[in-house]
Amino acid sequence: MPMLFACGLSYMNLDVEDLLKIVLVLVLVWIVLEIVSEIMGLFAWLLGPFRPLLGLIIVVLIVLWLLDRI
Repeated sequence: MPMLFACGLSYMNLDVEDLLKIVLVLVLVWIVLEIVSEIMGLFAWLLGPFRPLLGLIIVVLIVLWLLDRI
């Protein structure tokens, strides 16, 4: 009979290779998020003072969508 943890789950056997795959996926996600962050930062820099205007346009479009005006 397997040992049970306090939460009621039995012990899971994970191989070292499976753990390395999990770490590899997490590192890849981290790198992708860094790249997306840089692209978004560049996009925000290009917009400059128009960022609040862009936010206002998005809010207006959402309100119009919810009111079935578009």
